[in-house]
Amino acid sequence: MTVPESSWLRTFHDRPGDGHRLVCFPHAGGSASYFYPLAKAFAAEPGGPAEVVAVQYPGRQDRRAEPFAAGIEELAEKIAAVLAGGDRPMTFFGHSMGATIAFEVARRVPPAALVVSGRAAPSAHRGGTSHLLGDDQLIREVRALAGTDATLFGDDELLRMVLPAIRADYRAVETYEPTPGAAVDVPIVALTGTEDPRVTVAEIAAWEQHTRREFTLHTFRGGHFYLDHHRTGIVALLRPGLRERAAA
Repeated sequence: MTVPESSWLRTFHDRPGDGHRLVCFPHAGGSASYFYPLAKAFAAEPGGPAEVVAVQYPGRQDRRAEPFAAGIEELAEKIAAVLAGGDRPMTFFGHSMGATIAFEVARRVPPAALVVSGRAAPSAHRGGTSHLLGDDQLIREVRALAGTDATLFGDDELLRMVLPAIRADYRAVETYEPTPGAAVDVPIVALTGTEDPRVTVAEIAAWEQHTRREFTLHTFRGGHFYLDHHRTGIVALLRPGLRERAAA
């Protein structure tokens, strides 16, 4: 059965034509709207993708009545089914948990390139038990991870509203079992914040082991949500490759 794109993908800024697509995958507890500012930044720049879309995971925002996915593999299978069969070239961009999901989707539906951000490579995956913490403990951990980078985590009422999604996503990430030696036949671009408390630059660099093509690593000053402060730089960094792949 064909899965409608409208169930999973959100478009914020259309561009004329039917060229290259940048498909964005949010972090744990995140939603498609997190990528609205980045989509706006790309839309304002010449030579960007024809379309920026973001994946909306079940269990949040307009899909809040739907059950959370059981794990990374389930999400990857369902998203791959949505993206499969399209005739438009795509670049995947995943932040944090989204990087892992984007990688697993890329194993099933290869894009033109894969951009991974703020997430250790599968070969450096450490698991964890944060999803088993009580609400107050989990909130403290999330706030420590976010630091001062994400204003959402300063609103206690809003944070408690999204806590079920955060817990479900942490469970998916922490119980993820990477396939040993898994690699994609597409270029990987890795991005990270130099002060990220969750991932080291070495763990980001390990993504090189997961591609049979070119690998590049770029660092930005900041914590886990460094990209909130570096959208202009990220657009400038990715735009040439997007333009090149659109013309291919």
